[in-house]
Amino acid sequence: MRIGQGYDVHKLVEGRRLILCGVPVPHSTGLLGHSDADVAVHALMDAILGALALGDIGQLFPDTDPAWKDADSMELLKAVMADPRVSEWEIGNLDLTIIAQKPKLLPFNLEMRTNLARGLDLPLDRVSVKATTTEKLGFEGREEGIAATCVVLLEKTVGA
Repeated sequence: MRIGQGYDVHKLVEGRRLILCGVPVPHSTGLLGHSDADVAVHALMDAILGALALGDIGQLFPDTDPAWKDADSMELLKAVMADPRVSEWEIGNLDLTIIAQKPKLLPFNLEMRTNLARGLDLPLDRVSVKATTTEKLGFEGREEGIAATCVVLLEKTVGA
Protein backbone atom coordinates (compact mmCIF):
# COMPACT_ATOMS: atom_id res chain seq x y z
CA MET A 1 0.00 0.00 0.00
CA ARG A 2 1.01 3.60 -0.58
CA ILE A 3 -0.42 6.83 0.80
CA GLY A 4 -0.19 10.17 -1.00
CA GLN A 5 -1.17 13.72 -0.14
CA GLY A 6 -1.85 16.51 -2.63
CA TYR A 7 -2.48 20.23 -2.31
CA ASP A 8 -3.31 22.89 -4.88
CA VAL A 9 -4.41 26.52 -4.99
CA HIS A 10 -5.80 28.70 -7.78
CA LYS A 11 -6.80 32.35 -7.85
CA LEU A 12 -10.44 33.36 -8.44
CA VAL A 13 -10.96 35.78 -11.35
CA GLU A 14 -13.81 37.14 -13.42
CA GLY A 15 -14.40 35.71 -16.88
CA ARG A 16 -13.60 32.08 -16.03
CA ARG A 17 -15.91 29.14 -15.28
CA LEU A 18 -15.61 27.49 -11.87
CA ILE A 19 -14.97 23.76 -12.32
CA LEU A 20 -14.55 21.50 -9.26
CA CYS A 21 -14.18 17.72 -9.53
CA GLY A 22 -15.08 18.13 -13.20
CA VAL A 23 -18.42 19.74 -12.30
CA PRO A 24 -19.32 23.27 -13.43
CA VAL A 25 -20.35 25.25 -10.33
CA PRO A 26 -22.33 28.47 -10.91
CA HIS A 27 -20.40 31.41 -9.45
CA SER A 28 -19.49 34.99 -10.36
CA THR A 29 -15.81 34.06 -10.68
CA GLY A 30 -13.79 31.05 -11.76
CA LEU A 31 -10.30 29.70 -11.18
CA LEU A 32 -7.34 31.04 -13.13
CA GLY A 33 -4.95 28.51 -14.60
CA HIS A 34 -3.35 27.17 -17.75
CA SER A 35 -5.82 24.25 -17.81
CA ASP A 36 -9.42 24.46 -16.55
CA ALA A 37 -7.80 25.09 -13.11
CA ASP A 38 -9.84 22.38 -11.34
CA VAL A 39 -8.05 22.74 -8.02
CA ALA A 40 -9.73 19.63 -6.58
CA VAL A 41 -8.69 17.28 -9.38
CA HIS A 42 -5.19 18.80 -9.34
CA ALA A 43 -4.82 17.98 -5.63
CA LEU A 44 -6.08 14.45 -6.34
CA MET A 45 -3.58 13.92 -9.16
CA ASP A 46 -0.73 15.19 -6.98
CA ALA A 47 -1.79 12.81 -4.20
CA ILE A 48 -1.69 9.85 -6.61
CA LEU A 49 1.65 10.88 -8.07
CA GLY A 50 3.07 11.60 -4.62
CA ALA A 51 2.08 8.16 -3.31
CA LEU A 52 4.23 6.62 -6.04
CA ALA A 53 7.07 9.19 -5.86
CA LEU A 54 6.38 10.26 -9.46
CA GLY A 55 6.64 14.01 -8.94
CA ASP A 56 3.69 16.31 -9.50
CA ILE A 57 1.31 17.44 -12.21
CA GLY A 58 3.54 20.41 -13.07
CA GLN A 59 6.17 17.95 -14.24
CA LEU A 60 3.72 15.89 -16.31
CA PHE A 61 1.60 18.76 -17.65
CA PRO A 62 3.76 21.92 -17.51
CA ASP A 63 1.97 25.24 -17.83
CA THR A 64 4.58 26.24 -20.40
CA ASP A 65 3.29 23.60 -22.83
CA PRO A 66 0.51 24.88 -25.11
CA ALA A 67 -0.83 21.31 -25.39
CA TRP A 68 -2.33 21.69 -21.91
CA LYS A 69 -3.93 25.12 -22.50
CA ASP A 70 -7.55 24.96 -21.26
CA ALA A 71 -7.18 21.18 -20.76
CA ASP A 72 -9.99 19.31 -19.01
CA SER A 73 -8.51 18.18 -15.69
CA MET A 74 -10.67 15.04 -15.70
CA GLU A 75 -8.92 14.05 -18.95
CA LEU A 76 -5.56 14.77 -17.33
CA LEU A 77 -6.62 12.52 -14.43
CA LYS A 78 -7.40 9.73 -16.91
CA ALA A 79 -3.93 10.17 -18.42
CA VAL A 80 -2.34 9.91 -14.96
CA MET A 81 -4.31 6.74 -14.21
CA ALA A 82 -3.35 5.21 -17.59
CA ASP A 83 0.38 5.74 -16.98
CA PRO A 84 1.95 2.26 -16.68
CA ARG A 85 3.63 3.28 -13.41
CA VAL A 86 0.20 4.12 -11.96
CA SER A 87 -2.08 1.60 -13.67
CA GLU A 88 -0.77 -1.30 -11.59
CA TRP A 89 -2.18 0.43 -8.52
CA GLU A 90 -5.81 0.79 -7.46
CA ILE A 91 -7.27 3.57 -5.36
CA GLY A 92 -8.42 2.08 -2.06
CA ASN A 93 -10.08 5.36 -1.13
CA LEU A 94 -9.63 9.09 -1.48
CA ASP A 95 -10.52 11.95 0.84
CA LEU A 96 -10.61 15.38 -0.81
CA THR A 97 -11.30 18.71 0.92
CA ILE A 98 -12.09 21.92 -0.96
CA ILE A 99 -11.39 25.13 0.97
CA ALA A 100 -13.55 28.04 -0.21
CA GLN A 101 -15.55 30.78 1.47
CA LYS A 102 -17.98 30.88 -1.46
CA PRO A 103 -19.77 29.40 -3.25
CA LYS A 104 -21.40 26.96 -0.89
CA LEU A 105 -20.56 23.54 -2.29
CA LEU A 106 -22.90 21.23 -0.37
CA PRO A 107 -25.51 21.28 -3.19
CA PHE A 108 -22.83 19.94 -5.59
CA ASN A 109 -21.26 17.37 -3.27
CA LEU A 110 -22.97 14.25 -4.57
CA GLU A 111 -22.43 15.27 -8.20
CA MET A 112 -18.72 15.91 -7.54
CA ARG A 113 -18.30 12.56 -5.75
CA THR A 114 -20.21 10.74 -8.46
CA ASN A 115 -18.17 12.38 -11.23
CA LEU A 116 -14.87 11.40 -9.60
CA ALA A 117 -16.09 7.87 -8.86
CA ARG A 118 -17.20 7.43 -12.48
CA GLY A 119 -13.96 8.89 -13.83
CA LEU A 120 -11.87 6.60 -11.64
CA ASP A 121 -14.16 3.56 -11.98
CA LEU A 122 -14.60 3.40 -8.20
CA PRO A 123 -17.60 2.71 -5.99
CA LEU A 124 -19.03 5.91 -4.54
CA ASP A 125 -18.26 4.84 -0.97
CA ARG A 126 -14.51 5.05 -1.74
CA VAL A 127 -14.71 8.72 -2.80
CA SER A 128 -15.07 11.44 -0.17
CA VAL A 129 -15.42 15.11 -1.11
CA LYS A 130 -15.84 17.70 1.61
CA ALA A 131 -15.90 21.48 1.62
CA THR A 132 -14.99 23.92 4.35
CA THR A 133 -14.57 27.65 4.79
CA THR A 134 -11.84 29.49 6.64
CA GLU A 135 -14.31 31.66 8.58
CA LYS A 136 -13.32 34.60 6.31
CA LEU A 137 -9.61 34.27 7.19
CA GLY A 138 -6.81 34.11 4.63
CA PHE A 139 -7.01 34.27 0.83
CA GLU A 140 -9.84 31.71 0.74
CA GLY A 141 -11.82 33.71 3.30
CA ARG A 142 -11.31 36.92 1.31
CA GLU A 143 -12.60 35.02 -1.75
CA GLU A 144 -9.33 35.56 -3.63
CA GLY A 145 -8.83 31.87 -4.36
CA ILE A 146 -9.74 28.29 -3.63
CA ALA A 147 -7.49 25.57 -2.22
CA ALA A 148 -7.89 21.81 -2.11
CA THR A 149 -6.14 19.01 -0.28
CA CYS A 150 -6.44 15.30 -0.93
CA VAL A 151 -5.24 12.06 0.61
CA VAL A 152 -5.31 8.75 -1.30
CA LEU A 153 -4.59 5.16 -0.39
CA LEU A 154 -3.21 3.11 -3.26
CA GLU A 155 -3.13 -0.68 -3.25
CA LYS A 156 -1.19 -2.88 -5.65
CA THR A 157 -3.58 -4.60 -8.06
CA VAL A 158 -3.71 -8.39 -7.99
CA GLY A 159 -1.18 -9.89 -10.37
CA ALA A 160 0.80 -6.66 -10.76
